This record gives sequence, C-alpha cells and structure tokens, in this order.
Amino acid sequence: MTTADIVRKLWDLCHVLRDDGITYHEYLTELTYLLFLKMAKETGTEDQLPKGYRWDDLSAKTGVGLLTFYRATLLHLGTEASGRVQAIFVNAKTSIKQPKNLETLVKEIERLDWYSAREEGLGNMYEDLLERNASEKKSGAGQYFTPRPLIDCMVRLVQPKAGELVQDPAAGTAGFLIAADRFIRADDKIYELTERQQEFQRKKAFYGIELVEDAHRLALMNLMLHGIEANLLRGDTLASDGERLARADVILTNPPFGTKKGGGLPSRKDFTYPTSNKQLAFLQHIYRGLKPGGRAAVVLPDNVLFEENTGAQVRADLMDKCDLHTILRLPTGIFYAQGVKTNVLFFTRGEETKDKGNTRAVWVYDLRANMPSFGKRTPLGPGHFSEFEKAFGSDPYGKSRRKDQGEEGRFRKFTREEIRARGNNLDIAWLKNESVHGADDLPEPEEIASEILEKLRTATEEMEGLQAALGGEA
Repeated sequence: MTTADIVRKLWDLCHVLRDDGITYHEYLTELTYLLFLKMAKETGTEDQLPKGYRWDDLSAKTGVGLLTFYRATLLHLGTEASGRVQAIFVNAKTSIKQPKNLETLVKEIERLDWYSAREEGLGNMYEDLLERNASEKKSGAGQYFTPRPLIDCMVRLVQPKAGELVQDPAAGTAGFLIAADRFIRADDKIYELTERQQEFQRKKAFYGIELVEDAHRLALMNLMLHGIEANLLRGDTLASDGERLARADVILTNPPFGTKKGGGLPSRKDFTYPTSNKQLAFLQHIYRGLKPGGRAAVVLPDNVLFEENTGAQVRADLMDKCDLHTILRLPTGIFYAQGVKTNVLFFTRGEETKDKGNTRAVWVYDLRANMPSFGKRTPLGPGHFSEFEKAFGSDPYGKSRRKDQGEEGRFRKFTREEIRARGNNLDIAWLKNESVHGADDLPEPEEIASEILEKLRTATEEMEGLQAALGGEA
C-alpha cells in the first residue's frame, strides 16, 4: 500500500462524519488527534503520553464509553501533558456526537497498513493530507496552504544552508520550514555536521509564528512527523510577538491576505510605516527581521506593488535597505480565491552600515501573461517554474548573470531610476496577455448547484412571506 492509498483511505473516512455535520477542516483536526495517538504507538514514542491515555486505551473501548473516554483524553492531554503534546492538544475538543462514527474511525485507522506508512514516511503522508484538505474549497484551508511546487521553487532559489536561522512569520501548516529542512538534508555536507550542529538543525534552525490555533496545531504535528523540533509560537507577528523573533538568515513566507482584523493598525512599535494592510505590515517585519546579508522570498498580492502613499513609502524603504533583485509575477488560480493576483519578491538585506541605495535594478519575470489559470483541472507543477529558475540563475543573492529578454520575452531588467520615475510602482507588465480563460476560471459544479439551491431557498422564503402577508391582510 502506497502513501497515496493510505491518504485516500483516510480522506474517504470524512464521509463517515457527514451525519455529524462535521466540515472537512474539522475532520482533519479530528483526524490529527487520532493519528497522533496511533503514530505514537507505531513509532515507539508513547512514553511522551501519560499512561492510561494512549491508543490501546482508546481502541479498547466501544459505544458511549469510547466517546466519553475520547473527550476526557483530549482534555487531559491539553491540560496535563507536557511539551509538544500539550501544544498540539491545547483547547482540543471533538465535534463528533455519534459514538458509532468515532468507533468506525478508530477501527478503520487500526486496519491501515502502518508498516508501509512508516516506510514511505509518516511526514509525507501527513503533508499529502494537508494538501488534500487545502484543495477542497469547502474546507477553507487554501488560505494558509501554499502549493508545494511554488514552495520548492522558492526554497531552491534562496538555498538555505545548515547553520542558518530560517524563519516563517506566517507559518500556516509549516510547509516552508519543512521544505527548507528537506533542501538542507539533501546536501551531502549534512553528514559532516558535528553532534552540536545536528542538534541546532533539529531544535533551533527553524522557527516562526502562526496566529490561527487549528493551523498551529496542524503545523506542530507536521513538524513533529518530519523530525523537526521547531520553535513555532502561536501568536501575532504584527503584535509584540513579532518584535521578539530573532533576526533570520533566511525568511520564506506567504503572509495572509487582507486587512488586520477590525481594521486597526498593528500594535508593533518598531514599524516605521503603520498600516492596516497586513501584507505591507508583514513586508516591513520581513526586511527588518533579516540579518545583514540575509535572504528572503515572500508571496505578496499585486496591491503591495502598486498601492500609493504608505505602500510607496514601504517599497522605497525596502529598496533602500535591501537589494530587491527579482520579482516573479505568478499566474492566477494558484490560491483559494479565484482571480487573486500574486507575486514572489526575492531580496537580500544590505550590510548593517548601508541602509540606502541597496537596490540598483529589479529583474521582473512575467509568468502570468499568456498562462492558463491553474486549479483542479490544470494543476500547478514543478515544470512550470523551470524556465524562471534558469533565468534566475544559481546564485541565491540574485547576482548570477541573466539575459534581458526584452519586450517580447518574460524576463526584463528595470533600473532603480526607472522605478523611481514610476513613483516606486513595481506592478510592471509589458507582455500583451492573449491567453484564453480555461475551465479553471469557471465555478465547480457543486458551487453552481449550491448557488442555485440558495437562490431557490431565498425565493421560497420570500414567496411564503408574501403569502403569509396576504393571508394576514385577508
């Protein structure tokens, strides 16, 4: 049985909980609790769990007794356990109401081929579950899940190294941190590390913050299954939590879209340009949070490139303090909201004594014009970034020799003077977009059906209200 087979079986179990009114996202959280207990047994790490609250204690029970014990287990692990276990189970509660549904889940998880799962990697299995959840529009998880081909491209170009501090200030389910660890482990030099250096890689190299409790829980589970003991805080990067983060050698992230909740300004005291625009606030955190010579790759929507006033000031400050050497204009359809236009900004922090004039030119690669809109029918793959990676070059600081492809090509160089003349507007496009929108621009069939049903329901209610009113008048 392959990882794909196991993931499919686990995901199909969500149908068991439909009668309980449980959503996809709630199901994945529920599954995380159960998988943690089962995997602790399978990997021989049950000593991290209190006696009496382990998988065999759970699976031995049936009916109402099983559901009652499960609720007690979640409460106990979230309040009485220690370390990573308590962090995963803090405030945990079950949405399952029917004992028979929980019993089915436990029995089906017990029947899975866990030997094959261990052989192929439990971390890979869990990552596939997260990806499956993100692809379901009803789960709402796409807002914090960055497609793996894009993550891997960004990591390959920034090239994190052993001994460096790697940060994600909007960690989501920790995809960037895990990809960075995977990239570092692929280097043969990893075997030359001393015991102390290996401990640094395992316990201190990766860190960050995640605001949403459920996403933080999934991230901790994901990191644990990949053997990473990252210091992943649950908190607000745009508040004092972010000020306390250590400066990084590498920052890789995809900050959340939109404005700060409630429309207020971030409570950070170290931002030069206060703004309710979360992306502009995160961008300030990122370039201020890099060590001299530190590298960053960050996903940002188009408005960060063209917004006036505070936006123009933040971009000017970024280009002063950092070498903003590359912008990748991404195709549409990559993220959960159709039509959202995004980019990846690659930049390097200047030396401590040089906070002016670090950007002399910006290279822009247009991967949006004349490209399909990606989605379920047209999935994004590693091959879509191959030409960009060749153009970017092998140097993580953006210093490799690159060829300006002119007005007909996808890659062009713009001097700092040209950008300044544009009012520091970095939303630069020159290719005529002649692409024909594909099937991925159309709503899913279930979305169309749901919209029709909602309109029928509304019309029926209006008709009933009108009839009642007429009856009342009569």
